[in-house]
Amino acid sequence: MDAYKTLREEAFEANLEIKNQNLAIYTWGNASAFDPGKGVFAIKPSGVSYDKLSPESMVLLDLEGSVVEGKLKPSSDAKTHQVLYRKFTGISGITHTHSPYAVAWAQAKKPVPVFGTTHADHGTEEIPCTEFMSPEAVKNDYELETGDLIVESFRKSKLNPALLPMVLVAGHGPFAWGGSASQSVYHSAVLEEICKMALLTLRLDPMAKPLPEHIIKKHWERKHGPDAYYGQ
Repeated sequence: MDAYKTLREEAFEANLEIKNQNLAIYTWGNASAFDPGKGVFAIKPSGVSYDKLSPESMVLLDLEGSVVEGKLKPSSDAKTHQVLYRKFTGISGITHTHSPYAVAWAQAKKPVPVFGTTHADHGTEEIPCTEFMSPEAVKNDYELETGDLIVESFRKSKLNPALLPMVLVAGHGPFAWGGSASQSVYHSAVLEEICKMALLTLRLDPMAKPLPEHIIKKHWERKHGPDAYYGQ
């Protein structure tokens, strides 16, 4: 019996969804699926195009970064995933893309304000953007330090990664996570749309202000609050 069959399939499907949602081209981006009980995650192999992926091509790693199973090299971002799984409890999927609107905000090193209800439906805080990584960190272990940079950004801003499952890494691009690999891709797609809408808002009104707090609260609570009524 293959103990990791389901995990590999979850990672495979999530990576295909990156392409289906137009969140990355060629070999850019990666998604992983984590099994907390086994302490193992499955991730896209490095430099392999989406149309050549299969469940069997997914690479399995433990939280120390050792390969548990797989013949190919894991994604170059695997160590970033490793850090987030270790530090952000309760997540079981991570997606990194190079979607253009989210990358544009990351390259501008700007957090994304809560301009409208689409954003408020998925988080009540602005989407944070990290600081640029220091030269020392880049020389040390770039991908591991990227994970640490994300964790430190949430710590300093006192944000809860369970309530705001997305971030922009300055000069690099977006990472998103969730309770499953598929949910992490969903959050990546949401992040891209929010970034697109925010940019268009600022084009129309460069002095646009964030949505009033009472509307932000209403939209968050109607989907996530104790008396939520959105959906079936």
